Amino acid sequence: MVRHTRAFSGFAVDDVPAAREFYENALGLRVTEEHGMLHLHLSDDTEVLVYPKPGHVPASYTILNFQVEDIDAAVDDLVGRGVRFERYEGMPSDDRGIFREEGPYIAWFTDPAGNILSVLQER
Repeated sequence: MVRHTRAFSGFAVDDVPAAREFYENALGLRVTEEHGMLHLHLSDDTEVLVYPKPGHVPASYTILNFQVEDIDAAVDDLVGRGVRFERYEGMPSDDRGIFREEGPYIAWFTDPAGNILSVLQER
């Protein structure tokens, strides 16, 4: 039954207006709002629901990854838009906050609700 339905992902925030500002202006995404919830339009057919949750506690893992062709350019662009990159113990990163060890190059940042996001570049 669910095999032929449209599926989408979603996550919570504690402040919908702050989230809208961040996702529209800092990340440059097309964002629409309906019934007090946001829809992040990632591509022609991919959408993520962002909904308010009183007492929101951010996840301790990455909730959304943005694959990019040039991580250095993406990090520079986001820093220019006010995004601050995180550094995590055990994950050595360069002076820009990019982890370049095993796996894809990746740089983590958070939204205003503390949710962890990343930009990543496959090698």
